[in-house]
Amino acid sequence: MTYDERLTQIVPHERQFRFQQLEFYAFIHFTVNTFTDREWGDGSESPLIFNPEKLDPEQWVKAVKSAGMRGLILTCKHHDGFCLWPSQYTRHTVAASPWKNGQGDVVKETADACRKHGIKFGVYLSPWDRNSSLYGQGKAYDDFFVGQFTELLTGYGEIFSVWFDGACGEGPNGKKQYYDWERYYGVIRELQPNACISVCGPDIRWCGNEAGHTRVAEWSVVPERARDSEIVSEKSQHCDDAEFRQRKVDARDSDLGSRAVLENEDKLIWYPAEVNTSIRPGWFWHASEDDKVRSLEELVHIYNNSVGGNATFLLNIPPTRNGLFHENDTMRLAELGEYIRNMFRVNLLEDAVLSCDSGDIEAARADDYSEYYIPSKGRTTAEIVAKWNSPVNIGCIVLKENILCSQRVESFTVEAELDGEFAEIYRGTVIGYKRIVPLENIVTSRIRIRITDSRTEPTLAFLGIYQGREE
Repeated sequence: MTYDERLTQIVPHERQFRFQQLEFYAFIHFTVNTFTDREWGDGSESPLIFNPEKLDPEQWVKAVKSAGMRGLILTCKHHDGFCLWPSQYTRHTVAASPWKNGQGDVVKETADACRKHGIKFGVYLSPWDRNSSLYGQGKAYDDFFVGQFTELLTGYGEIFSVWFDGACGEGPNGKKQYYDWERYYGVIRELQPNACISVCGPDIRWCGNEAGHTRVAEWSVVPERARDSEIVSEKSQHCDDAEFRQRKVDARDSDLGSRAVLENEDKLIWYPAEVNTSIRPGWFWHASEDDKVRSLEELVHIYNNSVGGNATFLLNIPPTRNGLFHENDTMRLAELGEYIRNMFRVNLLEDAVLSCDSGDIEAARADDYSEYYIPSKGRTTAEIVAKWNSPVNIGCIVLKENILCSQRVESFTVEAELDGEFAEIYRGTVIGYKRIVPLENIVTSRIRIRITDSRTEPTLAFLGIYQGREE
């Protein structure tokens, strides 16, 4: 087996494959911080301040669905330790709040709203609990933490994502808590085997920033060491073990999966990236940020470079103190959804004649994985031409590899016939699950896509060429 063939033996697990197909989903940051105007609570907040009198998770779900999102992850407990469900492991919960006279359960209402409207439901649970006296006591705290997320994994139906960050601070008297990650993962696999464990977990990795920035080339096949990058980062802050620190792969590195990076790696894994950012400057609601909601243009840019750059897109929307999304946020979500729907409304390929220099390109017309394009054995390049009887206005092109056959393509170009000759209008790197090529209303009667380098025979599960927006 050649080196490149070995690279392409790495494929997604079924749960990772399903997760990548969600593409775009929501984060909901909501806790006592919403009422204290802070980003991080310290655990001393009184539950009496939590009283979202108009709480309506259905409003959240309808708003995120209007944006084209397919899932929602709720911050069931942030670093302050306040639980949005009546946990039996602490008194620091909604049960001690005046909201619904202590009889409410934000997690249940949100999970129910998601199911009602066809949205996947996921949970975030901070491993750092600044309210718990057990934090820093090793197994005693691990037992407490496992007990809490067991409640979440057994009481609220199917969970599509368990989202962990590596937040780790000092407990009482400066004690450190080293999280038993393998134990946590084992419990999740037992109770919710279809759930992906994200960021500090083995299924989905952090892109390396919270600003919505993306890589030029995002690889899903990366060193196995990358799986522990967040865990190692947390532990190495207070660990003298040089060998342990050496294992670290920095999630911020610009290149995690090129041949040059992987050539000395013995163990490789499928570990796709997630781009997570907030619709506002902060993760929690602040009245001072009501006029600072990201513009439509900025959100479209992030969408095109995350969903359209071989990553998934997790966008946070924070409810206000009354328990509703602010009107500025809901308006922007609706605008974003309408923009995305219009961007992919008309597939011009339906009226085009397709040809290629090897293989059956017709297999790439349908957006599924039952059939796919692949050139003849041994070819690592391909040339595909789409032709129309008269000029068409092209807004973007979508390319999707068959990732069930791994990620193969390393570079490609797009050319348009202009003044009777082909001219290069786009040069790209990887494709992966999905690549969106923005073309800004190119008018032409022929498009040529050239895959110029691939680790082995390239694949295309789908090719779409979409009509440009009317000015």
